[in-house]
Amino acid sequence: MAITPADDYLIHQTPCTIDRVFTSDRNFYDRYFFNGYSPDASVYFGVAMGQYPNLGITDAAFSIVVDGRQRVVRASKRLGPDRMAAAVGPIAVEVLRPLHDLRVTVAPNPYGIEADLVFHARSLPVEEPHFFRMAGNVPVMDYTRMTQHGGWSGTIRVDGREFTLDPATWWGSRDHSWGIRPVGGRDPRGAPPKQVPQFFWNWAPLNFPDLCTLYTVSESADGTRWHQSGVILTPYPDATLTEAAVDYRLTFKSGTRWLQSAVITLAPANGEPLEIAVEPLYPFLMKGLGYGEPTWGHGMWVGEDVVDGTEYILSQEQPLQNLHVQQVSRVRAGSREGLGVFELIVLGPHAPTGFKDLLDPAP
Repeated sequence: MAITPADDYLIHQTPCTIDRVFTSDRNFYDRYFFNGYSPDASVYFGVAMGQYPNLGITDAAFSIVVDGRQRVVRASKRLGPDRMAAAVGPIAVEVLRPLHDLRVTVAPNPYGIEADLVFHARSLPVEEPHFFRMAGNVPVMDYTRMTQHGGWSGTIRVDGREFTLDPATWWGSRDHSWGIRPVGGRDPRGAPPKQVPQFFWNWAPLNFPDLCTLYTVSESADGTRWHQSGVILTPYPDATLTEAAVDYRLTFKSGTRWLQSAVITLAPANGEPLEIAVEPLYPFLMKGLGYGEPTWGHGMWVGEDVVDGTEYILSQEQPLQNLHVQQVSRVRAGSREGLGVFELIVLGPHAPTGFKDLLDPAP
C-alpha cells in the first residue's frame, strides 16, 4: 500500500489506502467508456480506459470508424499506485467537472489518430440497477454502472484529416463502471462448465433533439431476465429522469447474430409508452476497444508500457466471429428522429429469439 493524491480526499471506503481495493478477486476493475457520432452518423468513435488493481495493469483504446475502416490506437502498462493518474500511452481522461464535463485526449502517435475532446453532459447521470450474476456458487458479476448522454466539442485527426465537433450536433454517451466482472484471461481454477456458454446482452443509449433514452436487457437462455433498465430523460437545462419498464422486438440479419432492425418499448408508470424503431447502419467492433480481443483484452499483460494500433475493414469482418458489436443506428420515436447505438451480444441459446446452439445464425 502507498499514500497517493487520492488519499487526501474524504472518499475512503476501507481502512486501506486508495490503491488497495476491498476484494482480492482478480477481476475487480474500474473503467471509463465513451462514444460519439457525427450528425449524419458517417463517423463514429469509441474510447475505453480501465484499471485492474489486482492484476497490476491499466489499459486504454481509442477507435474510430471513417469510410468503412475502423482504426484503433491502444496502450497498456503496469498500474502504479496513483489511481487518479488516468493516462495510458497517448490516451488520457481528465474529469473537468464531475458528472458534467470530461476531457479525452489522444497525443500524436505512430497510428495516425489524434484527439482533443470534451464530453458535455446532455442529461442527468443514470445509476443502472446493480449487476449481480453467479456461476454456480461463485459471483462472476458484481458491479455498478453509471451511464450519461452528452455532446462533444473539440477535434479529431485521422491521417491528417480533421473533424471539428460541435456538442449541439455531435452526440454520444459515456459510462463508468466498477466492481467485479470477467476481464483479461480466463480463471484456470476448478471444473470446466457443463453447459453451453450463454450470454444475451442488449444496451442502447439513444439521443434525440429533445429526449435521451436508455434501454438495457440481459436474459438467460430461457428468456428469464436477470438485469433490465429503462429510462427516459429530458436534456439540460430542465433535466428530468423517468424510469420505465422495457421490452423489445428484434429481427436478425440472415446468417448472422447482428440486428436487421429492432423496436424498443419504454413504458413509464405514468404516461404513454414510448416506442422506438431502430435502423442499424453499420457495426462498430468492440474488439477494437479490447472486448474479447485475444491479445489486447481488458487487463491482459502485454508489457511494461506498450502502444499499438490496428485497423479493421468492416466489409471484410465476419459477423459470427464478432458477436460483440455496437450497431450505429438511426432511431425514430413517433415524429422524433435521433441517433445512437444498439450494443448486443447473443452467444449460445436464447429461446425468445430462436437461437438454439452456441453460434447458429438467424435463418
